[in-house]
Amino acid sequence: MPIRDCRVIAVEGTQAAGKTTYVHALTAHLREQGINIACTGEPARTSPFMEEIVLHGKGNFDLVAEVDLFAQHFTVPLRAARNHQVLITDKTPANVLALAGLVLDPTEPATATVLGAADAFCRAWMPHAYDAVVYCSDRYDQKAGGDRMREKVLALQDPADDAIRDALGRIPALPILDMPRGLTVAERVQWTVKRVEEMGLLAA
Repeated sequence: MPIRDCRVIAVEGTQAAGKTTYVHALTAHLREQGINIACTGEPARTSPFMEEIVLHGKGNFDLVAEVDLFAQHFTVPLRAARNHQVLITDKTPANVLALAGLVLDPTEPATATVLGAADAFCRAWMPHAYDAVVYCSDRYDQKAGGDRMREKVLALQDPADDAIRDALGRIPALPILDMPRGLTVAERVQWTVKRVEEMGLLAA
């Protein structure tokens, strides 16, 4: 494993699929079982570029912001995985790649070159860095709770779902666990624990 001896389970899906709530619930449950576990937050929420664009209305999504976000999806898990048995990540680099293809102009030469390189990097790295990806297909109200981080992508919930699935589908040998829709948070946790245990990902 490039991320040393840590098992890495990613949680994926379009925006407002309940990923972040579920990540924290799953992490708490496994920690209660005595597993040395950590989780990552959503890097977009700590990005100064996304803060300027989304919260302060300064410009639109651009290549610089997307490259910064893409890089965080590599460095944040690498650092969080140190000295842990299991790591749960909120999304993957493939998510950023998928959304970038929707918010940028993929026909612009520089953008096309960078997105092509990002796609190749995802395909080269992710099979080694992630032991499983849990895909959440639920769709919740994106405006619930007044979450302003979603304001500029409200219309992209369905296209993003398709793009993320497509990006993940291009990555060879990446185990994807499709979570059934309509589960409560507790049911999501139990469903996941059963499957990752069957895969041997929680073994000491």
